[in-house]
Amino acid sequence: FWEPVVNIGNFYTQLVTCSVYLERIFETLSIKPNIVDKSDAKELPQIKGRVDVNDVVFRYEENGKPILNLVDLHIEPGTTVALVGPTGAGKTTLVSLLSRFYDVSEGSITIDGYDVRSITLASLRKQMGVMLQDSFIFSGTVKENIRYGKLDATDEEIEAAARVVHAHEFIEELPNGYDTEIEERGATLSAGQRQLISFARVLLANPRILILDEATSNIDTRTEEALQAGLAQLLKDRTSFVIAHRLSTIENADLICVIDHGQIVERGSHEQLMAQKGAYYRLVESQYAAISAAIQ
Repeated sequence: FWEPVVNIGNFYTQLVTCSVYLERIFETLSIKPNIVDKSDAKELPQIKGRVDVNDVVFRYEENGKPILNLVDLHIEPGTTVALVGPTGAGKTTLVSLLSRFYDVSEGSITIDGYDVRSITLASLRKQMGVMLQDSFIFSGTVKENIRYGKLDATDEEIEAAARVVHAHEFIEELPNGYDTEIEERGATLSAGQRQLISFARVLLANPRILILDEATSNIDTRTEEALQAGLAQLLKDRTSFVIAHRLSTIENADLICVIDHGQIVERGSHEQLMAQKGAYYRLVESQYAAISAAIQ
């Protein structure tokens, strides 16, 4: 007699719990994004990759303190720009504005002359690759993870992309090669291996503009060499903005921009900035000191 009553009670408890979860889900789904296409937004045609940041000011709140203040930057197609500076200086904010995760408060950002606010988000992001520090890996095979860059890619195209970014070597050493099943977030892979898979995925998508927040994970020498070789191929002939942490990446950039307190305080090549012995010089010296201390 009591068992059905107890079951009904348990069912009611589960029903109430589910209704609370569903309410939260529907609340989340009903939230409208702040950044949407304008009613007259145009499709962005195939671009070369020129980027102009014109006296940009950005605030999270209308009357708040500027996170970026009068940033002016003009980049030719195919240029690699290294963004360096202390945490919170505005590096990530700048690249977020490029991919229009936010809109500028003042000034403008144009790509090949098109204001990013005047074009559709889909057509903008189709020609832009974004790689964050935490390389996201999905549950599935290595091949499927790379194919997310281009859903109709053939197996041959996937392998070719992996070879270019030097990911093929470690993939072939996995139990089933490209058909090896990997867990969500790549728990069975090293940090470097996850990055190499992400490199192959982005290369397959073939974006004209690349935004890369370089990971700082400690990795073995062999993987580090593969990463540097893969990164060089990934950046080749693309307009690239790299929030750089590795000295080798910074030194090889065409242009280095030192950002501090929301402004570009120095810009130039590695040699030029080292000769100035300013903020960049001090940053490099501190990194070399940290490396020396670590190996002693």
